[in-house]
Amino acid sequence: MTSHKTAQTMKPATAAKKLGVYLQATPAEFQEGVVSRTELNALQTEPPEWLQELRRNGPHPRPVVAAKLGVSIAGLARGGVTEPLTTEQIEALKKDQPEWLQKERATQAEVRKEAVRIKEKHADQADQAR
Repeated sequence: MTSHKTAQTMKPATAAKKLGVYLQATPAEFQEGVVSRTELNALQTEPPEWLQELRRNGPHPRPVVAAKLGVSIAGLARGGVTEPLTTEQIEALKKDQPEWLQKERATQAEVRKEAVRIKEKHADQADQAR
């Protein structure tokens, strides 16, 4: 009995998410087709010019914008940022430091600090249990 190996494919939205780019900014042929695992790997290892340009200048999807600003996705929403931003817009926000961004960065720093504290606490408990 022989089995056929079919190539795993994904929707363009999934591929765009894995590539960290905004789907609506990708070329039409990317948006309209399906992407195989092999094609995705090729895009990741040797990105074409359009992909390099998108990663460099945007527009960027919310997870990328949030990471570049050092805030959570929810923090972006609280700050009124609901649309994709270009690298230039992100840099302008970093430079201007609006009040909401300062507040969300402080919140994110506290969340990270608390996560480290909890991780250390669990590690100590695990050591004591031994």
